[in-house]
Amino acid sequence: MSHPQAARTVEILSDARYVQAESPRWDARDGSLLWIDMATGSLHRGRIEGITVVPEAAVVVGAQIGAPIPLAQPGTGWLVGVDRRVVHVSDDGVVSPITDDIAGPGDYMNDGGGDPSGRFWVGSQAMPRDPHCTLWSLGPDGQPVARLGGITVSNGLAFDRTGATLYYIDTLPHRRIEAFDVAPDGELSNRRTVCRVEGGNPDGMTIDLDGMLWVAVWDASEVRRYSPAGELLETIVLPAKRPTAVALVDRLLVITTASIGLTDPTDADGALLGVEVEVGGAPAFPWRGAVPATTAAGSIEEGAS
Repeated sequence: MSHPQAARTVEILSDARYVQAESPRWDARDGSLLWIDMATGSLHRGRIEGITVVPEAAVVVGAQIGAPIPLAQPGTGWLVGVDRRVVHVSDDGVVSPITDDIAGPGDYMNDGGGDPSGRFWVGSQAMPRDPHCTLWSLGPDGQPVARLGGITVSNGLAFDRTGATLYYIDTLPHRRIEAFDVAPDGELSNRRTVCRVEGGNPDGMTIDLDGMLWVAVWDASEVRRYSPAGELLETIVLPAKRPTAVALVDRLLVITTASIGLTDPTDADGALLGVEVEVGGAPAFPWRGAVPATTAAGSIEEGAS
């Protein structure tokens, strides 16, 4: 049985509304917030001031943008899953390929994140929906390794602080959170179901300092907190129908949302939302690889939203 809903105030953090905001990340290097808009292929960066996200820059990275991850050192930019590959985006908006195309034709990169060892994990999704996609890890050497196949829509993932457990969501068709044991070399084993997610599609996920899992549930207007054993601990009802992903910026739960496909969106649909919670989180694990040589300029717009 779920715990009662907590009385929480949901704030709209952004003046801008996005078509499909996704993948918020707290960057430990400068405290900034990263997120993407899948519909415009853009990577956004801003800072949180009180209950407002102040946008600072946006870079158009590619047609089908997936998750970003910060690099470890200040001034070295980010990796981003985009289209069928992984690219590097420099602080001044230069986009350079890290990998060749690794996703299959017609597929594209979706959600991802880092682990404590400095790897970037990113998975693809299939269009049309079919279980033939893959979850990869990209080590500091920049070489992608296929870790899990048979995926349809690779979505939320979160590592515990030791890196020994991966929590993972392949949204379709089973709508469940799974867990894996992770060997030091990144090999996955002992696949198991944590829980099914009812009433909507589980999307982005983060983990708090108590090891509990926060999951955005698309089409349910909810973010839910689960234990690693699958117990539903809390449900936060949102004013937006399609939450896509979550990040904990200390004790501020930042929620990205989408307005795509809604015939009558509210003021909250497509906005970045925020909720204060009791147990905070840590910044995103960075990728610990080397900065590549830059080759091609992306389009950058300072102060964009």
